[in-house]
Amino acid sequence: MERILAWAEPGEGELLSSRADALQEGDVTSEHDGAQYEREERAALRRVDGLRTELEDVTEVEYRQLRLENVVLVGVYSGSAQDAENSLRELAALAETAGASVLDGMLQRRPNPDPATYVGSGKAEELAAIVKELGADTVVADSELSPSQRRALEDRVKVKVIDRTAVILDIFSQHAKSREGKAQVELAQLEYLLPRLRGWGESMSRQAGGQVGGQGAGMGSRGPGETKIELDRRRIHTRMARLRKQIKGFAPARQAKRANRDRFEVPGVAIAGYTNAGKSSLLNRITGAGVLVENALFATLDATVRKATTADGREFTIADTVGFVRNLPHQLVEAFRSTLEEVAESELIVHVVDASHPDPASQIATVRDVLGETGARSIPEIVVFNKADLVTDDDRLVLRGLQPDAIFASARTGEGIDELLARIAEMLPRPEVAISLLVPFDRGDVVAMLHDRFEVLHEAYDEAGTRIDAMVSEAAAGQLAEFRA
Repeated sequence: MERILAWAEPGEGELLSSRADALQEGDVTSEHDGAQYEREERAALRRVDGLRTELEDVTEVEYRQLRLENVVLVGVYSGSAQDAENSLRELAALAETAGASVLDGMLQRRPNPDPATYVGSGKAEELAAIVKELGADTVVADSELSPSQRRALEDRVKVKVIDRTAVILDIFSQHAKSREGKAQVELAQLEYLLPRLRGWGESMSRQAGGQVGGQGAGMGSRGPGETKIELDRRRIHTRMARLRKQIKGFAPARQAKRANRDRFEVPGVAIAGYTNAGKSSLLNRITGAGVLVENALFATLDATVRKATTADGREFTIADTVGFVRNLPHQLVEAFRSTLEEVAESELIVHVVDASHPDPASQIATVRDVLGETGARSIPEIVVFNKADLVTDDDRLVLRGLQPDAIFASARTGEGIDELLARIAEMLPRPEVAISLLVPFDRGDVVAMLHDRFEVLHEAYDEAGTRIDAMVSEAAAGQLAEFRA
């Protein structure tokens, strides 16, 4: 009170003291008290007009909900300009699949990406001008950015910056439907996020403990001494451990199904290939599986297994798997390793290639690299150039030079499907043991099993039963010893 009186103007001290005396005497009607208000008016909140953003037009509401994110693409290359352009076009397709509208794309040729801003300080300023001119919301880099590169480029262009890996993870997150698929995608996202926590905002690195008064933090910031980023890391590690345990819990069901196929010695065929090459369409054409078919990248994430039969009556399974893409994030390869087991455990791989793609050679190389990572490099392979109805005869000659023994097929028109089935029947493992059996008429189940699982060479009937000459496996030959003629 002494300090208040010392700062008061001359004459105000007497005013304050007289007001205090009036309050002590209970005089609440003093002219110095100002206007008095009713209880409701004193307790009410008064709205200030002109500060609310009201969406009265329904079309404006719908526009804001459906508004696409506008992006600008940027890439750095040191090799072929054609390869760099194909990669950037693929990134544009990825961005559109993720729900963005691509406004422009730029490439810079340099030996290596700039360690600070990815494209160099001068080009970063040019990129910022382009972003401002086009009104873009996001910049997408065509390769994986380090946290420091992302932060530095964001500071220059003044909009959000992400990389190719983040776009692919976003697409996987949108398309995951099954519990296992969602768990695998979340695990891959957390593995990607963990080393980048430091680059996702200042709030992540707020220091809680220590003598911080001199650093501007002041009271309320001293605490147990652990940073928020450490808490976030611990939560992520805990969640990742829980997801890995959950994914392992799905393994017994897959192993049981696979063991059932192994017990009945049903060979497996896996369809692998680049994303949007037409793998699901091919599976539907062969088996009538009814799998989702969409002209979009990574429309299929969960493996689909269906039964098919060769022309000579042998059963086999055919599995549709997740598609691949160049620079596929290693987090996804690790997270989807359980799904890719269908490829590694198969006896034959049908490698589907988009014949209409401008660079099919790079697609073939990318798929084979990923197959090598999953341990499937030694499995026999049939290369199928799908969408053959979209290419000319000259294009076929070029593609034939890439893969002389490939099959040209079209899931839409049915071209080459019979040739593909014949090639599958030819390359599937055949039974090696020849046996002659006399099966009683009351054991028709044995005859049916031989027709379903093995190759029947000759079948005749006499008074004793059904005489069958067949090719079977060694295990089956031992089980059928009681029926040997």
